[in-house]
Amino acid sequence: MKGPEKNEQVWQMSDILIIAAFLAFVVFLVAGRRKKYVAMAGWTILVLSLLTEVPEYLSLDNLLYPLIAVLSVPFLAITIRNLLRDEPISLQLSNAAAIATLIYVPFTFIPMLRDLLIGTVVNETIWLLHVLGHHAQLEGWNIIIRNGFATEIILACTGITAIAIMLGVTAGSEKLSLRHGILALLLVVPTIYVLNILRVVAVFIAWSDQWFSFLPDPSGGSSGFGVGYASFFWAHNVFAEILSLLVLVAIAYALFRVVPGLAEFARDLIELYLQEVRAIAGRLRIFPGIPK
Repeated sequence: MKGPEKNEQVWQMSDILIIAAFLAFVVFLVAGRRKKYVAMAGWTILVLSLLTEVPEYLSLDNLLYPLIAVLSVPFLAITIRNLLRDEPISLQLSNAAAIATLIYVPFTFIPMLRDLLIGTVVNETIWLLHVLGHHAQLEGWNIIIRNGFATEIILACTGITAIAIMLGVTAGSEKLSLRHGILALLLVVPTIYVLNILRVVAVFIAWSDQWFSFLPDPSGGSSGFGVGYASFFWAHNVFAEILSLLVLVAIAYALFRVVPGLAEFARDLIELYLQEVRAIAGRLRIFPGIPK
């Protein structure tokens, strides 16, 4: 979600990188013995894409995604190291990333799919706002206005990113059957979609009713969104982000109960990366000035 008075910046390099990552992961899914090198390329391009979007997120006062982008650099180094060693867990993780990318990218670059999804979210958001007694109006086809405050619904407001990630995580299980895949699909898609509509509605009401106007405005009044930006910032960039992360953790836990082997995959993955982080921390202690 974003304010309508701030034009969306087009990141052409980011678009190219996303397409390149998509193609790399497609090749990965059908590649033979050298698939690990294709996976390395896909991960590298994906991380570069995240890094190119950092200025845009910072301009919107979003700190979570820039943090993810920064952390993705050591994550990439560890992933490449383990892919070179033919670590099965890293290959499984790459398979999950490939599936998530294949789900997400079509909604990004096929206008019909993107606009259909955004339009559906807009219509259901307006409907729920009216049901709750918060009557809002549409400007154009995806900008919702109430009390003089407006929000533009974009692809990031639809929940498709979270859906793609969770379905990709599901694909990380080597024991996934058709039945368990269908159960996971029924668990992930409706749950995230409905909760995302509630998130959009809650953020918009908090913004248009100025719930958090008593909290500081991090932009110092220079956000470009006008008076009352503090309510949007705290509702969207802080509270909604925290709740979204908690919801994804809960959904992941539910998937662990539904899909055989998925909990073991997650446990082994966490142990592998923690082991790598501990090893790096141990090597850093050999340098002067770092306590042993």
